[in-house]
This record gives sequence, C-alpha cells and structure tokens, in this order.
Amino acid sequence: MMPQPPSARVCSHCDGFPVVHITTGTTTPDGRRRTLPARCPACKGTGTRTLPAALVRVGK
Repeated sequence: MMPQPPSARVCSHCDGFPVVHITTGTTTPDGRRRTLPARCPACKGTGTRTLPAALVRVGK
C-alpha cells in the first residue's frame, strides 16, 4: 500500500463552516433580509487548516 499524502484538517476555529451570513435587521424591497458575509479569520474562508510543520531539533 502506498503512503497517502496528508490531507488538510478541518479548521478548529470554525469547524468547517468558514463563511456565515449575519442579518442586518433590515429588509430589501421584495421582503428578503439583508445579510453580511463573515469569513473565519483563522482559515481565511477555506474551512481547512494546513498541517503544522514538524519540529526540527537544531544544535547539540
């Protein structure tokens, strides 16, 4: 069996839900609510995080 490359992890800050829409409380002329998108600052709206780099021992 061939080793598989590491897959991206789900972001621990947003649990994989990177963009949410927040209602502003106002409505459009046709009755829909106005919303603003808010992106997760940790993963920049992708929903995944890269794997942490391995620790490297330097020196003696």
